[in-house]
Amino acid sequence: MAMDASEIERLIKEGIPDAKVEITDLRGDGDHYAAMVVSASFAGLPRVRQHQMVYEALQGNMGEALHALALQTSVPESQ
Repeated sequence: MAMDASEIERLIKEGIPDAKVEITDLRGDGDHYAAMVVSASFAGLPRVRQHQMVYEALQGNMGEALHALALQTSVPESQ
């Protein structure tokens, strides 16, 4: 079963409370998304760890309900 963009956003914000999240449905099929996640909690962390934090926030849905996620992470520009 596909995952709704609002559910992806909700899970990420629950797991990373200060995150600003933008979700884009890449194919209109509810199965392939892009996510831009900006959080101060990423400061000083390598990109791999930032992505791991997002995947952890998705609570095991990656690869199951959520088939594909093109992920970009960054810290706020004021950091």
